[in-house]
Amino acid sequence: MKVTGFISLWTLVSLPCGQLANPAEHEDVVKHAIKLHRGKGAVITQRKQWVLESCRKLSGLLRQKNVVLNKLKNAIRAVEKDAGLSDEEKLFQVHTFEIFQKELNESENSVFQAIHGLQRALQGDYKDVVNMKESSRQRLEALREAAIKEEMEYVELLAAEKHQVEALKNMQHQNKSLSMLDEILEDVRKAADRLEEEIEEHAFDDNKSVRGVNFEAVLRVEEDEANSKRNASKREVEDDLGLSMLIDSQNNQYILTKPRDSTIPRADHHFIKDIVTIGMLSLPCGWLCTTIGLPTMFGYIICGVLLGPSGLNSIKSIVQVETLGEFGVFFTLFLVGLEFSPERLRKVWKISLQGPCYMTVLMIAFGLLWGHLLQIRPTQSVFISTCLSLSSTPLVSRFLAGSVRGDKEGDIDYSSVLLGMLVMQDVQLGLFIAVMPTLIQAGVSTYSSVFKEILRILILIGQILFSLAAVFLICLVIKTYLIGPYYRKLHGESKGNKEILILGITAFIFLMLTITELLDVSMELGCFLAGALISSQGHMVTEEIMSCIEPIRDFLAIIFFASIGLHVFPTFVIYELTVLLFLTLSVVIMKFVLAVLVLSLILPKTSQYIKWIVSAGLAQVSEFSFVLGSRARRAGIISREVYLLILSVTTLSLLLAPALWRAAIMKCVPRPERRSST
Repeated sequence: MKVTGFISLWTLVSLPCGQLANPAEHEDVVKHAIKLHRGKGAVITQRKQWVLESCRKLSGLLRQKNVVLNKLKNAIRAVEKDAGLSDEEKLFQVHTFEIFQKELNESENSVFQAIHGLQRALQGDYKDVVNMKESSRQRLEALREAAIKEEMEYVELLAAEKHQVEALKNMQHQNKSLSMLDEILEDVRKAADRLEEEIEEHAFDDNKSVRGVNFEAVLRVEEDEANSKRNASKREVEDDLGLSMLIDSQNNQYILTKPRDSTIPRADHHFIKDIVTIGMLSLPCGWLCTTIGLPTMFGYIICGVLLGPSGLNSIKSIVQVETLGEFGVFFTLFLVGLEFSPERLRKVWKISLQGPCYMTVLMIAFGLLWGHLLQIRPTQSVFISTCLSLSSTPLVSRFLAGSVRGDKEGDIDYSSVLLGMLVMQDVQLGLFIAVMPTLIQAGVSTYSSVFKEILRILILIGQILFSLAAVFLICLVIKTYLIGPYYRKLHGESKGNKEILILGITAFIFLMLTITELLDVSMELGCFLAGALISSQGHMVTEEIMSCIEPIRDFLAIIFFASIGLHVFPTFVIYELTVLLFLTLSVVIMKFVLAVLVLSLILPKTSQYIKWIVSAGLAQVSEFSFVLGSRARRAGIISREVYLLILSVTTLSLLLAPALWRAAIMKCVPRPERRSST
């Protein structure tokens, strides 16, 4: 056996075998092992004696392990041939022997993994942080794998225990006669066991070897209610883990989404409490904003601020609240489409298509100019300009909700132009999400690959334009052949019962949402088109559906605006108030001026007066910049500071939007129409 260069490795093996008495002796042995590894502190005969003793102890343990493994194999064969044992007893004993075999093999592997880790550490440089980081990562991976193996062994022991109980029950049943009730219960028990085996998904075993799956160390936090059960057994507490929370090393928190036992109903009480709290606090906040003349949506945002991380921090299921809030956007855009008839869309489609494109190009151009002056990377400048070019469709739709606008003959309605441009911006949002990763990759690529990246961008744009054409072709088919019979069928079935009508309309919204999502277009556009298609059936149909859907929209919109407040940080705004006010006013003024400039070029002369109202409606930043900003921050495109600036500027611009809108309405809209618009 070659021992040169591996003295300290065999020394490590002696540590668990020597049964040292206390930590001080452990420390002395470790210091001595390092000296031996470096060839200092001992004569040659002493080093050889140390190595021989260590190797003798290790080889003795390995021989004992092999002997025990052979005995276990013989025991398994004997159990399988024993005719006096039942199948359940055989299964239990064989399972127990196999678990012990696995335990021995894993213990041997752990010893050699420790030896390899010590070798790597001794050969490294303690001043090299990168090397120590890599060693720590490898040890962490080994510990994670060991923890997973231990979990699997524990699960197998539970299964073996279950087999033992089954064997004991079978023996008892064989020794006594069962009543009819006991036989029925026994059949039910077996059927329940088969049901659990059929519906149980082995998600852990199926996914642990999937590429991209990582083992993580997590903390499991039990519910207070579960811990307070003094008389509950440990098994009962384990069965009540549906409300447990997992926390990983990055402070991400996870809540159970699908339990192992699907036969037991479970509820996420964190989420229920969050929704109840938001609903209760939204009332006084919305009431206060109404009293002082602000839109109620700002009261809902304040509610989110008070309950979010920057306030009381009482919202536990932030992701679930945001997900439910997205449905508020869906139903809001559906009602916007319900009021936006195809006839009005045909009237302003050129303006709706050209206006957002020109504004986006000009915003990116100004962003690149300022980025060059401030020495910001071009890719970051393009991304920030893209975020700031978007405007809030839900906010503007609230401004226009319920307004009655009678157009003059030949004039263009400002609401049609405004909503058309906002819907086009929603289409651009999907385009931005698809193209931005390629733009970032092109920004860091070498000059030889720039042409390929530009070609990829053009292909992506072509795919999205093709998807848009397919969406509108599908809408044309639905409008011509399907939507009329579908609504008449719903209307006939829902007489005296509005459930069928509400479910039918909701299903149609989700169908259009799914179609646009499958075609890689934004889901918001699908909701808008669903409303536009239904509005083609006439004014009476629109009024009936609106009366059913509006209450649902209002409740979900409260959740949506409260979820925006969860990402507003007043302390950060107060600390940097001067800078944020300057940036917000700069963005609002720039968007207003650019919108006025673009609309002056594309609007007819008879409708030039509406450019002030439309520009005021576009002079804020969309809440979807939160989505783009969060993706960019996760991808490392923007820093944490830039992300917080985008959030703060977006929030302040939304707060300034009502004042700017009212000023434009007061100046440009005649008095009879002004009252309904504000």
